[in-house]
Amino acid sequence: MINYIWFSLLAIGLFYAFITGNVDVVNAEILNSGSKSFSLILEMGPIVILWMGILKIAEKSGLLDAFARMLRPILCKLFPSVKKDSKALGYIASNVAANSLGLGSAATPFGLKAMEELQKDNEDKETASDAMITFLVLNTSGVTIIPTTVIALRMATGSANPSEIIITGLIATICSSVAGLLMDYYMRRKR
Repeated sequence: MINYIWFSLLAIGLFYAFITGNVDVVNAEILNSGSKSFSLILEMGPIVILWMGILKIAEKSGLLDAFARMLRPILCKLFPSVKKDSKALGYIASNVAANSLGLGSAATPFGLKAMEELQKDNEDKETASDAMITFLVLNTSGVTIIPTTVIALRMATGSANPSEIIITGLIATICSSVAGLLMDYYMRRKR
C-alpha cells in the first residue's frame, strides 16, 4: 500500500513539474539531492555512531539491565498479560531506554526481539496480542528525553541552537505516549 502512495506522490509531482514547465528544476534537484544526502550521512554518521557506542557500553556494563529492572514495575502494569520473568519485558525496557535517548536505529533490534518473545506467548499467531499492540503504541509514541538523531540532523543543516528542541520534544512525546496508551487501554477495555 505504501508503495502506491509513494508512487502516486512521485507521479503527481512529476506531472505538476511537466505542466508548469519546471522539469529542469526536478532534474537539478535529483542531481543535487544525491550529494546533499551523502554530505548529511557524513555529518550525522559520527554522532549516531557515538550514541550507539555509548548505548552498547551501557548494555555491556549492565546499565540497561538496571534501567530495565527500574522500569519492570511500570511495564508489568502496562503489560498485564506478560509474565513478570519474561525476556520480553527486558527487551521492551531496553527498547524504551534506547528510544528515550532518541536512538531509533539502536532501539530496533530490542523491539524486534521483544516482538519475537511476545509472539511466543501469543495464542493466535495470525493476530497481534494485546501486549504486542501496547508495545507497538509505546514504541511508536515513546518518550524521548534526548532526541539525538533530530539534534544531529539540526546540527548537520546548520541550526544555530540544535538542542533547543529538547524540552518541546519531551513534552510532545510525553503527550503522545499518554494519549496512545490511554487509547490502547480504552480499546482493550471496550473489547
